[in-house]
Amino acid sequence: MQNKALYRPAPPRGFKLHPRPIRILTAVPICDGHDSGIITINFELVRRGLEVIYLGYHRSARDIVRAAMQEDVRAIGLSSYNGGHIEFFAEVHNLLRRHGAGDVGLFGGGGGTITPADARQMQRQGVQRIFFAGTPLAEMADWVKQTYGSSRKKHISAKRTETRPSDRDLAELLTEAEAGIKHSTFNVQLSARVVGLTGPGGAGKTTLIDELALRFLKLRPRGRLAILSHDPSLNGNGALLGDRASMVNAQDDRVFMRSLATRGKAGGVSSATLDSLEILRHAGFDLVLVESTGIGQQDVPFALKLVDKQVLVLSPDYGARLQLHKIAMLETADIVVVNKSDQSGARTAMSELEQRLALNDRGQKLVATVAKRHRDSGVDEMFTELMS
Repeated sequence: MQNKALYRPAPPRGFKLHPRPIRILTAVPICDGHDSGIITINFELVRRGLEVIYLGYHRSARDIVRAAMQEDVRAIGLSSYNGGHIEFFAEVHNLLRRHGAGDVGLFGGGGGTITPADARQMQRQGVQRIFFAGTPLAEMADWVKQTYGSSRKKHISAKRTETRPSDRDLAELLTEAEAGIKHSTFNVQLSARVVGLTGPGGAGKTTLIDELALRFLKLRPRGRLAILSHDPSLNGNGALLGDRASMVNAQDDRVFMRSLATRGKAGGVSSATLDSLEILRHAGFDLVLVESTGIGQQDVPFALKLVDKQVLVLSPDYGARLQLHKIAMLETADIVVVNKSDQSGARTAMSELEQRLALNDRGQKLVATVAKRHRDSGVDEMFTELMS
């Protein structure tokens, strides 16, 4: 499959761009499981209006740099408590430069494990600042906003090529889509299949998507997968984008993942979702999985024909049987999944949902899964249905 990369036109005169919140990636290095400090800092940054992509703990330098480039962040913040910080920060900095992302900032801290002498050496190696124990959260947040609040040079090629875009070019195109800048689409022979997954918070959508990614990578040894995930913004401002922290298989080089904040839009997706999917659909991927935020009874995130197939993920504890007549997505979903089906009440839930879907008379598929279980036969069945 060949495609032509997008060019970046100048916005028309008088065109009003959406504001661009500062996007920061935070993570805890490999062999370090102390995340209480970074989680506290994450929430302070979010409260101050930043969008924080949290990668989780025990993450390699490669995973961190790869995620930072796909998410098009302004900087990476690392929390290191177990030593080895001089070498690890240097490796992250060198990988950024090697991949042409030397303009991505790097800062961090480590309680009492990083000494002032260590910090001076790390700054000579490219780290912009090390915060020490006792630094007020407000001081950290103010420094991050002041340091990374200005715009930076873009790297999208203005020339059309016959190759698929790099992760960084694609990430920047998605950032501009969030800002309201539209692009011409790729010229490709085939476009990717797009599957939307939605459901209430806590149903296990992210874990399920990660298991679907594993099956896709095994089925298509040369295939490429894109994941577009959504998390809510706090009062339309900052957001904690944490789906990557639950992902394992999405770390594969054949998977491109991008996190979007809703930025005040109701319904489970972003105002930029349509344009983002148009970019991903024609960027050379074989499959695109879209995860909405946790939704309520009336939400139908994919009502505007955003996707080719719609999946509703529920847990067995949706409430009384009457609730099934109030969930709008039960009318439109192609596949309904009862995840966490090892819990009590799952058999009853399957029976009630089967009767409810029969009223629609649309041939909707009902599947029971346990996404946290390795090689779950229900996830296998769901994946087969999606790919058929």
